[in-house]
Amino acid sequence: MLIAFIAVLLAAAIGGIWSGLRHVRDAQLVRMARTTVQTAEVRAKNAEEQLQVAIEELRYLAADRIPAAVLALTHEHAPVPGLLHPQAANAQLAKAMRDVLSSATDAAAGERDRVDAAARAAMRGATSKVQSLLYQTQSVLHDLQHELDDPRLLELDFRNELALRRIQATAVLCEAWPGLARSDSPLAEVVIGAQSRVAGYARIKMANHLREQRLGVVARAAEPLAIAVAELLANATSYSHPDTAVPVTIQQSGGRGALVVVDDAGIGMDDETLARARRLLAGPDTLLLTELGNPPQAGFAVVGRLVKQYGFSVHIESSPYGGVRAMLRVPAELLTVLDEEHTLSVLVPAPADTAAPQRPAEPLEDSPVTEAVPLPSRRRRSPKTAAARPVAAVPQPEAAPAARTPEQAGALWGALQDGTRSGRTAAGNATGDEQGDIRS
Repeated sequence: MLIAFIAVLLAAAIGGIWSGLRHVRDAQLVRMARTTVQTAEVRAKNAEEQLQVAIEELRYLAADRIPAAVLALTHEHAPVPGLLHPQAANAQLAKAMRDVLSSATDAAAGERDRVDAAARAAMRGATSKVQSLLYQTQSVLHDLQHELDDPRLLELDFRNELALRRIQATAVLCEAWPGLARSDSPLAEVVIGAQSRVAGYARIKMANHLREQRLGVVARAAEPLAIAVAELLANATSYSHPDTAVPVTIQQSGGRGALVVVDDAGIGMDDETLARARRLLAGPDTLLLTELGNPPQAGFAVVGRLVKQYGFSVHIESSPYGGVRAMLRVPAELLTVLDEEHTLSVLVPAPADTAAPQRPAEPLEDSPVTEAVPLPSRRRRSPKTAAARPVAAVPQPEAAPAARTPEQAGALWGALQDGTRSGRTAAGNATGDEQGDIRS
């Protein structure tokens, strides 16, 4: 009986202990379940927050970051924003956003380059045809100038020359050949020829400081140099007051080549514009047509292309005349000395050391003067000398003439024909040669 009683007590104790253990275990399981639920709730909340962050980041990426990154492809100083919520985004989300942005910009850059290349190819094809027609027109006009005395032919020739310069500049910008082959040419005549291609030619005053007057440019670089100088002259005349002169100096620079210095009295450039102009003039490896603005301002870009291809160098800085000074250096390997058989054009100014210098404009009193390059100067000439050496064989601007009666016009035209018939017969060839000097 005692043993049975003890067994019952032990069973009851064991049952109580087991019941307690089960209760403890159940409590632990409940706590663990509650912890798991709480953890799941936190994770779900975090996941929901991350999903919301990701959605907002994707929207911001599409609306702001990708357009800004594409803009920065052509505007290097354009800011590209970062993540909208940098603290809330985790590392994986941030990396994914960076990868998407990088892929989008790479695709945009590739498409941009493809479109730009297609545009250049189309422009090359168009410019080559137009350029050929303009050269044909130029040849016909030159023939007509020897046969007829109508001054309007000279005006047409000049307009054709302006159009030809535009087409040549476009061709160079599109990496095409300038379209004209020349022989070795005197440096001074190349500059005079460039002057005749600029609308504001009458304001350009050239001073000749060459020690060797037969200093010439080798054939392969003569036309590219003329195009580059014409673009610098066009820039100087366009960005300065029409009543101011544009002094141009040509001089030798020791054994390192020659310099063509162009000054203007314009408004100058701010630091950012000057830095951009210097980058273009240095001939960057990549240059897109879309970088040139709307409407395109391609002058410095054209010069930069020629600089990179032919070995010129161009530096721009503030001018003592208040505007911009452009210094184009022609290296010694692109220069030659022409033989005595080559007749120099009478349009080239005489060397400055043989005549008293004159100054087309006074530099500003507070402006520093560069010691290495003398200020441009020109000669004061008598009316007879000035008539013998016109600025350029292009139509000179004149005031509108007074109205004439038909009888007066007929009499004047008859006198002109009588006075020039014999002269044209005797000197037609010589005149053609001189015009060829500046129209080539």
